[in-house]
Amino acid sequence: MKSERQGGKVIRVAELFAGVGGFRLGLERASTKGVRYEVAFSNQWEPGKRTQHASDVYVSRFGAAHHVNADISTVEVRTIPDHDLLVGGFPCQDYSVASTLKNSKGLQGKKGVLWWQIHRILEQKKTRPSYLLLENVDRLLGSPVGQRGRDLAVMLRSLDLLGYAVEWRVINAADYGMPQRRRRVFLLGYHKRTSEYKALHKAVPTDWMETDGTLAKAFPASFGSTTVGSFSIAQDLDVLSKKFGAGTGISPFRSAGIMMDGVVFSGACKPVFTGDLAQLKDVLQPDADVPATFFIAKKDLPQWRYLKGSKREARSSSNGHSYAYSEGAMVFPDPLDRPSRTIITGEGGRSPSRFKHVISRDGKKYRRLTPVELERLNMFPDGHTEGVSDAWRAFFMGNALVVGVVERIAQALGASIAAKP
Repeated sequence: MKSERQGGKVIRVAELFAGVGGFRLGLERASTKGVRYEVAFSNQWEPGKRTQHASDVYVSRFGAAHHVNADISTVEVRTIPDHDLLVGGFPCQDYSVASTLKNSKGLQGKKGVLWWQIHRILEQKKTRPSYLLLENVDRLLGSPVGQRGRDLAVMLRSLDLLGYAVEWRVINAADYGMPQRRRRVFLLGYHKRTSEYKALHKAVPTDWMETDGTLAKAFPASFGSTTVGSFSIAQDLDVLSKKFGAGTGISPFRSAGIMMDGVVFSGACKPVFTGDLAQLKDVLQPDADVPATFFIAKKDLPQWRYLKGSKREARSSSNGHSYAYSEGAMVFPDPLDRPSRTIITGEGGRSPSRFKHVISRDGKKYRRLTPVELERLNMFPDGHTEGVSDAWRAFFMGNALVVGVVERIAQALGASIAAKP
């Protein structure tokens, strides 16, 4: 599938749940003379929204070519160009499956769950993409509460049945010198036709996860004396969906792992990084360049301090039930000499909040973070989300991934692909 242009290999990409283009930025930055990533199809759709702000920002930055602003469930697979790499940060939902007599294949995904749209595309493509790179919140490893790890087990087994081996890693961007503490799980899939699949099939699992695999090369880590466990998920999907993790209370999926032929190897790893750690102050604009609306009025500071402080107080619910409420204190203001806390979608707006970032350089003036500073914390270009309100810009960054993580994974994968004859 890969074509040769100007002496290098071109990796055609389908970008699902594209948001404002974090995956695309990382892939483009990782492109070299040897391997270049080109987006052949992108899709972004925000359900229930008349104005599609994220899609509009995406198009304004990358152009409208190959971009589809429509519910992915309505997009026919035959209209999606063939591609070598499918990427996407899909929502964390309930990934269960159910048996149905009406479905000739005997299985159906829970209605509206976007993972099954990825599955639909892979299943219906005559030539499936060679590689998958998917991102999700790290709680995926332990969800749902009643069947710890079932959701990931269902996903991995469904990919196994489609001809893929998968490795995954929970990556905190700040552990590798990036400016935000943002933990996400990345899954990298290899179709059985690829040399990486064949290499993984022959590899010692711990060697692959610690030194030889693509994610290990992108983000070095060590298992130390930690035990790497193994277990099988080689069951029918409906059986796996109903029984996996039932009654255990703990997920067998740790922070790193691989799945090959229905067998999972997984263990807890620690990052190995010797460079300098980023600090929040590294991304800040001069106060003189910050609009006055971002500074907090003195009269509002007590409410900010209350919301971020520790509490132990009696409260009443809407039905009159009384209960004891408590929560610990958050650091106020946010420290400037370490990576930032995780950006949330509600960073925008002037109203006091427990979770919004607040900084102060002199202990006298306090302010919120600007859209540009939020973009920098996710390693986006300054002004990438311009054209919409500050609240929307903050929302986009709360939903986005750290571009530098995708860039490093894409670099490692590109090096592997470039090394092939």
